[in-house]
Amino acid sequence: MTTSRAPASPAVRRRIGPLLGLCLVLALSACSSEDRATGPGELRELAGSAGAQESRATAERHLRAVVQAYDRRTPLTLGLVTVEDVCAGGAAKQWLLPSGDEGHRVSCTMRVTAYYGAGPGKIGDVLDGVFTAGDRDSSAGVVADAVPFGHDHYRRALVDHYRGRGPNPAGPDTPEPTQVSDPSQTLSWDTVRSSPKTLVADPDPQTGSDPPVTRHLREPASATVPDIRERYGMVFELKLSPTEYYRVSRKGATVRTE
Repeated sequence: MTTSRAPASPAVRRRIGPLLGLCLVLALSACSSEDRATGPGELRELAGSAGAQESRATAERHLRAVVQAYDRRTPLTLGLVTVEDVCAGGAAKQWLLPSGDEGHRVSCTMRVTAYYGAGPGKIGDVLDGVFTAGDRDSSAGVVADAVPFGHDHYRRALVDHYRGRGPNPAGPDTPEPTQVSDPSQTLSWDTVRSSPKTLVADPDPQTGSDPPVTRHLREPASATVPDIRERYGMVFELKLSPTEYYRVSRKGATVRTE
């Protein structure tokens, strides 16, 4: 015996119709969002474009100039430079989930870190030399490769502290100072008075360079932070803030480092 179902009433159809339409719209939107993800081939093409290469060279030239400024104009001696250069594609959002970055097709960022040697017995003089270079650059209006740390109140007190002429500027019973920083860079160093000492770490080994999408440099390739420390006595680390030098939006707008 078969039974037959009564057709849905007009009221039910009126309720179901919009729901089915919404489901269809969401499904199409999900497919469209997936299509907006940057594929490997497109990422390589964008990262290797003439605009990306020009911006990459400009950014690296500027960052390396800052690294060399410390070697030329301060008591620090350059021993090692690392470069991490990565281009990443935008990911698509998943259906009903707010994850992913649909704002760009490609974003390229460069990170440069430098390691210098110095004598631990003269850290007060070394820091004074760094801050004097900063004073000089500020007075001369140097911008492109400026040392940004001059003799402000805290840094004068820091130099006096290491020369044995004043207390720890961070306050009594506080750890030994190990860095100065501003938005563009951070300069850190081995402690010389603390026990146990806090030492600048050797950079992690980087593998998987695949230009123009990823590029990892260590110059010289055989240099290590312990080697610099053994030769000079202590190590300073200059970590430059990440620089996004090239970006192409989903709408085609391009941002480049000049």
